[in-house]
This record gives sequence, C-alpha cells and structure tokens, in this order.
Amino acid sequence: MVRRLAVLLAAVLILSGCSEQRLFVVRAVAAGIPSLAPFFEEDGSLGKDRRGLAPQEAHSGLQQGNTPGLYGGTQDQQVCDVDRLKDFLTDPRNRQKAREWARIVGITPDRIEDHLDDLTPVLLRHDTLVKNHDYKKGKAVPYDSLLEAGIAVLVNDQGLPAVKCSCGNPLKAFDKDPEKVSVKFEDGNKKWAGYEKSDVVTVKPSPKPLERIALLDVDDPDTAINRPVGTTGEQDSTFDATKQHEVPPVAGMTFDQAGQALARLGLAVAYDGDELPPGDAAVTGSTPGPGTPLAFAEAVTLSVDADSGSGPGSGSSSDSGSVGTPGTPPPAESDTSTPPSPPSGSGTGSTPGKGTPSDEESESGGGTSSGSGSTSPGGGTPSETRSTPGGGTASSPAGGTATATESTPVEKTTPPPASSSSAPTASSTPPTAGPPSVEPTSMEPTSTGPTVSEPAASEPVSSGPASSGGPGSGEADQGPA
Repeated sequence: MVRRLAVLLAAVLILSGCSEQRLFVVRAVAAGIPSLAPFFEEDGSLGKDRRGLAPQEAHSGLQQGNTPGLYGGTQDQQVCDVDRLKDFLTDPRNRQKAREWARIVGITPDRIEDHLDDLTPVLLRHDTLVKNHDYKKGKAVPYDSLLEAGIAVLVNDQGLPAVKCSCGNPLKAFDKDPEKVSVKFEDGNKKWAGYEKSDVVTVKPSPKPLERIALLDVDDPDTAINRPVGTTGEQDSTFDATKQHEVPPVAGMTFDQAGQALARLGLAVAYDGDELPPGDAAVTGSTPGPGTPLAFAEAVTLSVDADSGSGPGSGSSSDSGSVGTPGTPPPAESDTSTPPSPPSGSGTGSTPGKGTPSDEESESGGGTSSGSGSTSPGGGTPSETRSTPGGGTASSPAGGTATATESTPVEKTTPPPASSSSAPTASSTPPTAGPPSVEPTSMEPTSTGPTVSEPAASEPVSSGPASSGGPGSGEADQGPA
C-alpha cells in the first residue's frame, strides 16, 4: 500500500510540473497572406496590408490603446474600405455572416453600419496578439492569433483592434497570458523578418475613449498623424514627429494621471513589473527624469508604488477621465499650430511585461492559416464556438472592450503641486492573463472572456489643431486648455 501511494504521489508531482509548462497555441498571421476561411474573400478589394513593414521594438509587452505611436498610418494608401465592408455585411445574401459577425462584436445586426462608422483604420507597428475569428459552416470560430506588423486593422475608440481589414474578420482583445503562448507558423505564414518573440504586444483598452489616434507615418518616420476617431484619413492632420518635449514631473500622480500627462505630449509609458500597475497606484518617479527632452512615441518608465493602489480592477469606475484633479500636469506647449510630438524611436524605457512566447514553424502546408491549430487541409474547427459578447461597442454587454460614446468633459490642466499625494478614484486595467495552463495542441483553448474594466483617463496627442472627431468621438477636442 505504501509503495502504491508513493507511485501515485510521484505521478501527481510529475503531472503538476508538466502543467506549468503548458502553453497556449497561437496562430501566426502574416501580412498579405490570405486566410482559408475568412468572412470576406481576401482579394485585395476590402483592405490591403503593408508587407515588409519591420516590427518595432516594444518598450512594454502590455500597451494601452492610447499609446502615441502604437499604430502607424499613411497619407497615400487607403488601407481599409469601410463602405465596402458595410455593403457586404448588410447585403441580404450575407445575412448569416452578418448575424455571426454582430454576435462576436456584441451588437445587433441592424447596428453594424453605425458600429463600423465608429472605427478607425490603422496599420500595426508591432506584432500583436488578438483573438481572431474565422467563418466556418455558418459559424464564427474563435482562435488566438499573432498579427504581423503591417497588417491593416480597424480599431475602436479605446484603441483596441476590432476588424482585420483585408478579410473583415472581427477581432477582440487577447485574453490569455501573453507569456505562455506558443506561436505556430504554418499554412504559408512563415516566420517573418524582424520577428522577435520578446517584442510581441498585447493591447489593453485606453483609460478613456479617444478623440484622436496619434499615428506614426510609415512612409515618413519624421511625420506623425492625428487621425480623428471614426474617420478614414480624410480629416488627418500632421505634425513633426522629431520635435521634442520635456518629460513633465509625474511623482505624486497616479499611474493613470501620469500616463495621461505623457500622452498629451506624445510620449509613451513603460513601467516596472510584469503587469500593468493599478490605475490609482502612486507614481514615485520616472526614467528619464523631469525636463529630459524626448520625441514622439519615445517611452518614459514610471516607478510605481503598487501597494498604494487598490489593486487590479478595483479602481473607482466613476472617474471617467474628467480632469481638474490634483496632480494634473502643466499644459503642453501652447503651439496651437502643431500637435505635440516626440520621435519615431522605440523608446528608452524598460521592457517589463513583455511576453516571451515560444515559436514553432510547421513544415506542413495543410490547415487554415488562421484556424485553431489543425494541420489538416481546410483546417480543423476549434473547440470553442460559443459567443463571447462584448468588445468593440457601447452596446456590448461585457464592456471590457466596449466603445464608449458618452461625452467626457474637456480636460482642464493646471500646474501640479511639487509633490502632491493625490488620491483620485482612477480605475485600473487588470492584466488579462488567461488560465494558468493549457496544452498546446491543435485545439483552441477555451476563451475566458473579454477584459471587463478600464483605468481612468489618458488622452491622445492632440494639442495642435486637428479636424473635428468623426463618429464615435464622445468628447470635445482634447489637449491643454
């Protein structure tokens, strides 16, 4: 009996040790490579990826959707034909596809046109983890995928990828632990030049709805673009991406307040630790320090006293980003003719929070390029077929990736006290780590649902003139008062 118990105990220990090593299978999706089971046939008529766009080094593995320079844009190429996608999904012949598409987004089919009007076309500048969806046998089939930099997507007003432009597939936020993924390159999606597993990015919702998205011009890295949310480029304004702005004093602010102050100057946020800090955690300092000149999209690493916050997801949701609170930084330069900027550099901040996915290249040519792990021709259908409502619109029941449409007061900026210890009720963005262990087999791990809470406020770069926000922009022109 004792011998039998010892054998059983050893088996349990071995199994528990193996479970820690299990990874989530993620399908690589290369720019310009058509899917085998898309919602819309990828013939180039709906959207075009920018092939050969080198993935940028990521200053953090988790980035919020309002991060300046997170996405790219172009003034010459129309990367997504939103009107064509609307016509396709509202065509009575595609009624079932429209039902499934709307179900994934979390809206009713009659709201598809309004929903698409609220989205904004951009180009990925980083290899980005998302939950993708194929269309098979009348159903939307979810699977986790890694989208290559250069892929054109529509993003919502929280900066989350919402649609893959070339095929119309709905996208949702990646909801698993990015450090426990195994990337598979197969079905024509070969490992692309510049791929680094440590530079893979997961996008979290912006703390508040965006008025504009600050893009780096992929054709001219010295130029940045302010694109009003819900527009396709016709209302773009440009500014000098090389113009430098001094890092503001952020000690004494909350993490959300500091991020908002930096975003107004076109600066990105990096942070110490492996998870996004609570939105109401106190910032104790920054690297580089106050007064350091940085250009568009360069990063400032914030030192945060995580114990001072109320923990992930526990911030007050009542603070929707209205300003005038203690710790608000001084206004950005009053150059009303040119939006704030900072270079196209990848940032000088630390790189905590980066995922370290393993990657595998399949030598077989079978299976769907965006399936759930099957290597048989035509692709196996993932085991997860249930809907995950939410994500993308205000009507989304889950709200984690909802596109807010309510009005938000214009921020009023005042000089901060030297070291005020403010305690605003800012909400925080919890990490969206998935289940601790999943076997990397050909079947898609079951989704655990969308992100459900957002931190309080941050804003896009918009101190300069820019055309009025398009549909879905819920507040007045942001920037220093």
